[in-house]
Amino acid sequence: MKVIKSILTIAVVASMFSCGNQLKEVKSLETEIDSASYALGLDMALKVKANFKEADRDLFIQGYKNGIDSTNLLINAKDLNGFLRVFFQKQQTAKMKEKQEKAAKVAEAKFGENKKAGEDFLAENKSKKGVVTTASGLQYIVIKEGKGAKPAGPTTRVKVHYHGTNLEGKVFDSSVDKGTPAEFGLNQVIKGWTEGVQLMNVGSKYKFFIPQEIAYGAQQKGANIKPFSTLVFEIELLDIIK
Repeated sequence: MKVIKSILTIAVVASMFSCGNQLKEVKSLETEIDSASYALGLDMALKVKANFKEADRDLFIQGYKNGIDSTNLLINAKDLNGFLRVFFQKQQTAKMKEKQEKAAKVAEAKFGENKKAGEDFLAENKSKKGVVTTASGLQYIVIKEGKGAKPAGPTTRVKVHYHGTNLEGKVFDSSVDKGTPAEFGLNQVIKGWTEGVQLMNVGSKYKFFIPQEIAYGAQQKGANIKPFSTLVFEIELLDIIK
């Protein structure tokens, strides 16, 4: 990750140089070493400023000086890389979550009717004959029950035929139409598929009604899968690859 690499680079480079107890202000750069030294310090500062705006300037300088002098270390040097890696992973995860939440709010404002249409459909559909609803909200109908084995878990690789439509009946993807079965690991698809296919025996054919929360959520996937779309799939489990 770029942020982590930048900060780790700063830590490594800082350990290569020494400084006095007091900083002196230089007005001009006389030698190539002067220029390189200044450029390196400036580069470090700009990276910190860009990637870690919350940084405490005094503690940053103290950490730099302690590292140069190898004294009064408040964090053990051997733990430095691990700490920074975990810290900035958390920072990036938090920023990504915030970005996704903002995007979801924008999408909901624009596609709120599509979300409600899906909720209304599922609320009515669950009372229909033969429809089973799981704890996640996934709904399905057994078209044909097979007698083969079931997938052993979410990492199982399977071979299926499928036909996918939105609530308006528009096809967005179909191995049946392509004439070629699909193979994939159950951990490589949307959550509704991961859960649903594990309910099936080889030879079975189910019809699934997948709520947007376990489909693509706020994402748009092509012209026929708008944000917050409830999806309908007919899936036939042909084989378990492993």
